[in-house]
Amino acid sequence: MGTIPRIISVDDHVVEPPDLWTSRLPAKYQDRCPRVERDTARFLFEGGVFSYEKGVEGGEQCDWWLYDDLVYPFPKLSAAVGFDDLDITPVTFDEIHPGGWKQPDRLAAMDVNHVDASVCFPNVLPRFCGQTFLEREDKDLALLCVQAYNDWMIDEWCAGAGRGRLIPLTLIPLWDPVAAVAEVHRCAGKGSFAIAFSENPYHLGLPSVHDKDRFWDPFFRACEETDSVVCMHIGSSSKMPSTSPDAPFAVSSALTFSNAMGSMCDFILSGIFVRFPLLKVAYSEGQVGWMPYVLERMDKIWAERGDASFGIDLPERPSSYMPGHVWGCIFDDETGLRNRDVIGMDQICFEVDFPHADSTYPDTLEVATRICTAAGLSDDEVYRLMRGNAIDCFGLERFGITA
Repeated sequence: MGTIPRIISVDDHVVEPPDLWTSRLPAKYQDRCPRVERDTARFLFEGGVFSYEKGVEGGEQCDWWLYDDLVYPFPKLSAAVGFDDLDITPVTFDEIHPGGWKQPDRLAAMDVNHVDASVCFPNVLPRFCGQTFLEREDKDLALLCVQAYNDWMIDEWCAGAGRGRLIPLTLIPLWDPVAAVAEVHRCAGKGSFAIAFSENPYHLGLPSVHDKDRFWDPFFRACEETDSVVCMHIGSSSKMPSTSPDAPFAVSSALTFSNAMGSMCDFILSGIFVRFPLLKVAYSEGQVGWMPYVLERMDKIWAERGDASFGIDLPERPSSYMPGHVWGCIFDDETGLRNRDVIGMDQICFEVDFPHADSTYPDTLEVATRICTAAGLSDDEVYRLMRGNAIDCFGLERFGITA
């Protein structure tokens, strides 16, 4: 195996800067829109439940996000890079790695880490697909917040020196499919062709992708029309897998892939890719080692019960909808790479997860070399994993990335 090419990471995160919304929304919203206030905090984790107190005497300094009825602290795990200890404690913007939220520092961190380009999900305040805005009562303000985030992502974070290196990923107003369509087209017109979506919107109190009224079809059609990728990060359903309330966090961490697994079954078996033959979805941090068996199992069910008696109504076997539709994203999955012939080598992308606790920064090149060597990848397969598949999936030639 030759050298690892400069990496395109399809899953990183950006810590939203404190003035993102206050600098963009009208004056009348300044005391209601998302804003940061520094105060003391005490964090607790008991019985598998995380809780916190604000303004506690003797507590630790913390930057708190305030937004209408929401009062939410900045936890260390949301920007863990650079910390030796990864306990559950509050932090401030002064303490975290500046690459978490400052563009010049992010680009410098990418250079050190052998990373050429990066797709950044939201992080603390919006959560992974903008659930925070869905949950607020004032949807007029929520829509303005979504649009302000998208404008910042495209016009600031991914502009200037970041053009062609920081790839925009934008949000939609999840509660309104008509407004979502408008925002997909608006953002595409401004140069964003990746949309953060929920791995399972049912858990957010929204219709599932199986909805008989096809609530989400206008959104999927807009993504197909603009060649925008539907990006789903683990936890974007606001629900993480576990086995019991008293199970340690390690159990949930080991099972995170199951959210992506269920979502892939939903998308394929619902017939979405039959109705939208050009639609592309990508699962971030979901890994791919589970895919071969799930594809095999769906095919067997389709062969045995493909008469729709099991709710399957697909003209072709389920696994045939994988190529060109479903991309899995990995940061350390040797099992998946050893089964690349079943998954499809063209359907696997690489991620760094900066600045989260699972990030391979600053050792990403070492990790990438190790897993590629262990899986016995050829030079062409290494190129596909590290950048070629991301270029194809996200249409990165639109950003000047062609090889």
